[in-house]
Amino acid sequence: MMLFGISVATFAASPRQQLAKVTCAALDDAAHAMPGQGPMLLASYPSVTLSAPADRRALHGAAFVYDNAAAGLALIACGQPKQAQRIADALIYVSAHDLNYHDHRLRNAYAAGAMGKGTAKLPGFWNAKGGFWQEDAYQASTATGNMAWAALLALGVYQHTHETRYLDAARQWLSWIAAHTYDATAPAGYNGGVYGFDGKQAPQRWKSTEHNLDVYAAARWAQRDRPDAALARQARISRAFVSAMWDARQHHFPIGTTDNGHSIAQHPYALDAQVWPLLAMAPVPPQWQSVWPWIKTTHSHGAGFGYRGSPKGIWTEGTAQAAAAMQASGRKVPSALWTLLLKQRSADGLLYATPQARIETDLAIGPDSTFADFFYYHLPHLGATAWAALAAHGWNPFTGAPIKPNAGPHKAR
Repeated sequence: MMLFGISVATFAASPRQQLAKVTCAALDDAAHAMPGQGPMLLASYPSVTLSAPADRRALHGAAFVYDNAAAGLALIACGQPKQAQRIADALIYVSAHDLNYHDHRLRNAYAAGAMGKGTAKLPGFWNAKGGFWQEDAYQASTATGNMAWAALLALGVYQHTHETRYLDAARQWLSWIAAHTYDATAPAGYNGGVYGFDGKQAPQRWKSTEHNLDVYAAARWAQRDRPDAALARQARISRAFVSAMWDARQHHFPIGTTDNGHSIAQHPYALDAQVWPLLAMAPVPPQWQSVWPWIKTTHSHGAGFGYRGSPKGIWTEGTAQAAAAMQASGRKVPSALWTLLLKQRSADGLLYATPQARIETDLAIGPDSTFADFFYYHLPHLGATAWAALAAHGWNPFTGAPIKPNAGPHKAR
């Protein structure tokens, strides 16, 4: 029997089982809504229209690379590798068909939809008041972490297809990161990427804990079938950076460095910087498990978690990430957390990015921002749905395998 498109049997399942079912269905529906069987990119916020408030209008029709990579990896966890392959094919296509750059970089976002021919299309809209085509500087930029997540998706697809073009794409994107973002300033690592419109892009000198662990996970994975000295070096550098970020006194990970690439940023705090190392950095040094009291004290909000320190609302995506990291730490995920995630389901099946109208991250979108203007809104979100599916299935996107408790003595990898 079906009720509102959901099997009645679903309601007899545990909240975690229900969450796994509904998030996979939402991702599968979004993929099948794209015409044809060829390359596609999914809208990160499909409900946003051009009549949206000005502060979120740029999200209209935008397919963020990170969200699509996470969705592709979640589709693999959901048993839909063919749909994940369509996303990977699209990322390979756009990296080879950029309007102005021919070094196989990926922008942070592209126009959502089935992939056509010609140059890659960036999101944007006609600004009738100003009489010009308006694009977004961040979306036109290239962030190191997003490139690494694209590599993770390509590696996940390669794991299922054994088609070398996916492994080659992952290695190519990792090579771009090595060539364009490496900074030897201690602690050595990979900086944020490049920011700005074409012809005005500038390096982002800060280094991110999250970006470097993304690079580590992708570089390590890329060597499974084809060992490579350059990738091994990249994995060592990025892991060493993340290890250098561990604050043994306060038992947490700072978000990274300041713009000088050397000084540790003492603010803001970021939940993903705390939980992702527990998933991506196996084997995890035992002392890193002491991060959990910090997470509880600093990021808890009700039954879930917020992005920033002392959050004023739930970050759905991050709450799912915490659920995945709990599994990696051998911790029991509270039933209330699964229930909270399940309650974020919107009418179209995707989970809301937050149950609040808007939550703050204390981060600026780019160097041209005049205040901390990076927010999450009460909008159905591809990335939040993907992470909920990954957590509910117990699937590690950094390894392409089921999550396993990974605490143990530190060994160089």
